[in-house]
Amino acid sequence: QVHLVESGGGLVQPGGSLKLSCAASGRTFSSAAMGWFRQAPGKGRDFVAAISWSGGTIYYEDSVKARFTISRDNGKNTGYLQMNNLKPEDTAVYYCAATRYGASRDYQRYEDWGQGTQVTVSS
Repeated sequence: QVHLVESGGGLVQPGGSLKLSCAASGRTFSSAAMGWFRQAPGKGRDFVAAISWSGGTIYYEDSVKARFTISRDNGKNTGYLQMNNLKPEDTAVYYCAATRYGASRDYQRYEDWGQGTQVTVSS
């Protein structure tokens, strides 16, 4: 089991940037793949990005390619999502998650979830 806590969300104008962090506790994070998902009001939980434990495998949802960058620092037990050129449609609660089963676009493959951090993109 991995306890995850997201931070770094907030209110930004379109075109702005935010960097989200996902701090993990315990000793299992380094061997776990990590994913980022988001949920807008009244909608389901959608895939954003995922990264394998080593960083060798990375997936992005099409709408965030070339704008978002997922990374991790296993020495700090922390994952990151750098978000650039933010758009209003990026507004959502962002969740990080961890799994032993490898990086995946499917939220059902993830075992541990953070509480989420709100990202609002508005002028």
